[in-house]
Amino acid sequence: MASLFTKIIDGQIPGRFVWQDDQCVAFLTIEPLTPGHTLVVPRDEVEVWTDLSPQLMGHLTSVAQTIGRAQRAEWDSPFVGLLIAGFDIPHVHLHVMPTWTAADMNFRNADANPTAEAMDDAAQRLRNRLRDQGAADAVPVD
Repeated sequence: MASLFTKIIDGQIPGRFVWQDDQCVAFLTIEPLTPGHTLVVPRDEVEVWTDLSPQLMGHLTSVAQTIGRAQRAEWDSPFVGLLIAGFDIPHVHLHVMPTWTAADMNFRNADANPTAEAMDDAAQRLRNRLRDQGAADAVPVD
C-alpha cells in the first residue's frame, strides 16, 4: 500500500510543493513547527533512513541544505533545524525549518491548524527565494 507521502507525490492528495526533481520532492508539512517548515522526501518509499543508499541520502541532505539556506534568508532566522524522525509515516522524510531557539524543534509546539493563507504564503515565499538563489529548475510552477 502506498504511503501518505507517495499519495502526495502522485497527486492523489494535495501538497504545497517547493521542490521537485527525479529523486525527491519537498513540500510544506501540514503541522509546521515554524513558518516554512518543509519535508524533503525521496520518491522511492524507504521506511528507515539508514536503509537509503549513500547517494540518495547525500542528495536528500543536499536538497535540505539548499532549502535551509532559502528558509534562513527568507525568515531571517539565525539557524535552520534538520530532523529525521520517521515515527508517524513509514516513508523517509527530512524536516527542515527555520529556527530561533531549541524549542522551535519540539513537535509538541507544532501548529495543528495553520490557516490556508499562511501556508500558501509560506510556500510562495520559499519558492520565490529558492528561485532567487538559483534553484529555479527544481522549483515547481506556482
